[in-house]
Amino acid sequence: MACIDSKNAVIHPRLSPQEERVEWWRQTVGLFAGPLIFIAIYLMPATSLSSQGHMLAAILGLVITWWISEAVPIPVTALLGAAMCVIMGVAPARTVLAPFADPIVFLFIGSFIIAKAMSLHRLDRRFAMYIFSIKGIGNSPSMLLIACGGITALISMWISNTAATAIMLPICIGIISAMERRSSKLSLKYRTGMMLMIAYGASVGGIGTPVGSPPNLIAIGMIESLTHYRITFFQWMALGVPMLIIMFIVLSIILMFLHTPPSMAEPTAGLIHDTDDDGGGWSRGEIYTLISFGTAVVFWVLPGVIAVVSGVESGLYKSLKGVLDEGVVALGAAFLLFILPVNWKKRTFAISWEQAVKIDWGTILLFGGGLSLGKLMFDTGLANIIGTRITDIAGVDGLWGITALSVITGILVSEVTSNTASASMVIPVMIAISQAAGVSPLPPALGACLGASFGFMLPVSTPPNAIVYGSGMVPILSMLRAGVIFDVLGFITIWTGLRILCPLLGFI
Repeated sequence: MACIDSKNAVIHPRLSPQEERVEWWRQTVGLFAGPLIFIAIYLMPATSLSSQGHMLAAILGLVITWWISEAVPIPVTALLGAAMCVIMGVAPARTVLAPFADPIVFLFIGSFIIAKAMSLHRLDRRFAMYIFSIKGIGNSPSMLLIACGGITALISMWISNTAATAIMLPICIGIISAMERRSSKLSLKYRTGMMLMIAYGASVGGIGTPVGSPPNLIAIGMIESLTHYRITFFQWMALGVPMLIIMFIVLSIILMFLHTPPSMAEPTAGLIHDTDDDGGGWSRGEIYTLISFGTAVVFWVLPGVIAVVSGVESGLYKSLKGVLDEGVVALGAAFLLFILPVNWKKRTFAISWEQAVKIDWGTILLFGGGLSLGKLMFDTGLANIIGTRITDIAGVDGLWGITALSVITGILVSEVTSNTASASMVIPVMIAISQAAGVSPLPPALGACLGASFGFMLPVSTPPNAIVYGSGMVPILSMLRAGVIFDVLGFITIWTGLRILCPLLGFI
C-alpha cells in the first residue's frame, strides 16, 4: 500500500509484513556478504591483473553487492568506493575524484533545479490536467488509459521518471475513484493496467532526452570520458524519440489487451473535472518556471537544429557548440529562477536556495561515483578482462552481437538493482568489450543504457515500478506477466532501433 498526498504529489510507499521480512533479509545478507566478497577477491591470486586492477576488483565486489542489496544507501556506497580506491592505492585522489566535477554533473544539477521549480509551482500538474481535459480523452476509458501513459512519458522526457510517476499517480488514482463513483463495472484489471501504464510510460519516456533518466547522462558521460565522443542533446533525441514512440505504441497495445478497458454504461465526461482541483489562471511562479524550462530546451536543441540547416562544418554551428554546453545551459536556465520575482516587495523569487538544495543529491553523487569507478576499470585494465571473459562465455562477436549482449545484460541487471546502478556497472564493461573486438563502442554502450531503463518485471527494477506497486492496485503476478512481455519487446525495440538509427546518426 501507499500513503498518497494528492495535493503535493508525494508518495510514501508502505511494505506488507511479508515484504518487510524479505527486504530485511536481503539487506542483512548483503551487508555481511559485501565485506566477505571483498576479502575473497582480495585473497585471490592476481594472475592477469595489475595490483591496482586486483584491488579495484575487490572494491567493486563490495560496492556491487551493496548496490544490489541496498544494505547501505546506494549514493553512500558510491562515495565509499571512491574513498577506498584512494586509500588502497588504486589511483591518486585527484584522479579518483575528478569525475565528481564532470560537466554532466552540472547538467544534473541545473535540470534538477528546474524540475524542482516545476513541482513547487505545480506546472507539471497543470500540463497533465490540460492534456486530460482535451475532448475525446476524458470521455473514454480506453483513451484515458493511453493518455495516462502518454502524459507520463512526455513529462518523463524532461524530469526524472521517478518524479513523473509521483506526479501522475495521485492524478490517476483520482480519475479511477471518479470512474468508480460513476460505474460499478470498473474492474481490478483496468485499475492495474492504469497503474502499470504510468510506471512503464515513465520508463519509456525517460529515454527520449538526455535529462529524462539518470542512465542517459551516465552513458553520455562515460562515452565521452572513455571514447572521447560527445553525444549532443539533439543527437540523443534523434535516437531516443523514435524508440520512445515505437515502444509506447507497443506498450499501449499490449496493456489494452491484458487489461481491457470497460465499456461504461454512463458517459465518462467530467471525470477530469472531478479530479482537477487546481483551476484558476497562471501564477507568476508557473510563468517564470515555464520561461526557465523553455529557455533550457531551446538552447539544448538549437545547436542540433543549426547542424541540420547549415551543416556541422559551418562556423555558426561550431561557435554555438563550443559555447552552449548542455550543463552550462541548464545552470543558466536554473539561474533565471533565482532572479525572476514572484513578489518583489517580499523579495521572493521563482525558487529560493532553501528549496533548490532539496534536489536529489543522491543521484548526483551516485553518478560521480559510478563514473569514477568506470574510468578506473579502464585505466587498470579490469574492464577489458571482464569484457573478454563475458564474450568468451556468451560466444558473441561482431558489433551487433555485442550490442545484443549489451541490451540483454542491461535489462537483466536492472531487474535486480536500480537502473542508475545498472548503467554504472554495465556500460564501462560493454565499452571495453567493443574496443577489444575492434568495433564501435557507441551502440553497445547505448544498448546497455537503454536496457537499464527497460526493467519492467519487479517492483525493485525501477523507482516507477516500486511507486505504483505501493498503490496496492498492482498484484505482483500482473507486473511479472506484463514485465516479461515488455522485457522481450523492449530488447527487440532497442536492438532494432540502434541497428537502424546508429548508422544514420554517424555512431558507427
